[in-house]
Amino acid sequence: MPALVTGASGFLGGRLAAMLLAQGEAVTVLVRPTARVDHLSAHPLLRLVRGSLADLPALRQSLSGVTEIYHCAAASTDWATEAVYQESNVRGTEALLAAAVELPGLLRFLHVSTTDVYGYPRVPASEDAPLIDAGLPYNRTKRLAELAVWRAHREQGLPVTIVRPATIYGPRGKAFVTDIAALLRDRLMLLIDGGRSRGGFIYVDDVAEASITAARSNRTIAEAYNLCDAAGGTWRQYVDGLADALGLKRPWLDLPYPAAIALARAMELPWTLLPKLGSRPLLTRHAVVLLGRDQEFPVAKAQAHFGFAPTVLLEEGLRRSANWLRGAVI
Repeated sequence: MPALVTGASGFLGGRLAAMLLAQGEAVTVLVRPTARVDHLSAHPLLRLVRGSLADLPALRQSLSGVTEIYHCAAASTDWATEAVYQESNVRGTEALLAAAVELPGLLRFLHVSTTDVYGYPRVPASEDAPLIDAGLPYNRTKRLAELAVWRAHREQGLPVTIVRPATIYGPRGKAFVTDIAALLRDRLMLLIDGGRSRGGFIYVDDVAEASITAARSNRTIAEAYNLCDAAGGTWRQYVDGLADALGLKRPWLDLPYPAAIALARAMELPWTLLPKLGSRPLLTRHAVVLLGRDQEFPVAKAQAHFGFAPTVLLEEGLRRSANWLRGAVI
C-alpha cells in the first residue's frame, strides 16, 4: 500500500520506511531540506519530498496517492525549547491531520505516540487510563498531539490507530543508545535507585513491525496500544549490558529518586532563566522520571488485537546496537 512516513530522517521513521520498502511497498518520505537520509538507500519505490509539515505545498505533494500515513515525526529529546516541542509535536501533527482528512482513499492514519502521555505513573497504566499532563514539555505536547488525533477521528471520521511505545532502542537510536554510550564513555551515566526500575524496552524493528501490522488490521481502528517487550529488563541490566558490549566500564553514579529530581531541577534552572544559554543541562527531570519510574506498560491489548509479539529481546538488541555503535563516533 502506498505510504507516507514522517520523521524518516530520524530513528523510528527511518527504520519503518526501510522495512516497508523491503516489503515491496511504495514509500514517500517528507523530510526537511537539510535532513540527511543516507540510511535510506536509493530504491525505485522510494519518493523523497523535501519540506516540512508546515510547508503546505510539500505536504500535499507528499500525500499524493497515499493510502497509509505513519506519523513518526516528533521532537523526542528530553531537552528543547517549548517552541520546538510545540512546532514539532503539536502544530506538525495538526497540519498533517488537516491534510489527511481531505485525502481520498486513506485507509489508516497510524500515529506514533508514547507511554509518556500517561504522565509517568508509579504503576504502569493500561490503554484506558487518562492522559495526564505531568508538567514536562515532551509529555505535555505529545498528549496534545494525541488529543488532536482523537478529535480528527471523532469529528471527521479519520481512520486512526495510535501506538504508544515505551523505551525504543536499537541502531541509530540517540537518547537510549548513542547518548548513553557517550555518558558511559565519559563516566557520567547516572542510575536511579540502583537501576532497579523496569525500562519498558522495545527494539526498533519490533515497534516498526507492530506499527505496520496495527495499521492494516480492521480491529485496530480508533484504538491505542502500549508497546514494550514485556521481558522485565531493568535499567541496570540495560546500561550494564550496553557497557559490557562496548567494552566500557559499568556506571558508578547512583542517586535515590528524590535527590535526582532535586538535582535535575537545579541543573535545569540556568537554562530556564537564560533560554539562549546554549548546550543543555547534564541531567533533566525528564531523564530522571524515565530512569526512576517503572516503564513496563501492559501490552495484553496489542497481543490480543493484532498478535503483537516482539522478536528481538534485550541481549540481542544490545548486541546489535553495540555492533552499530562501533562504527559510529561515541
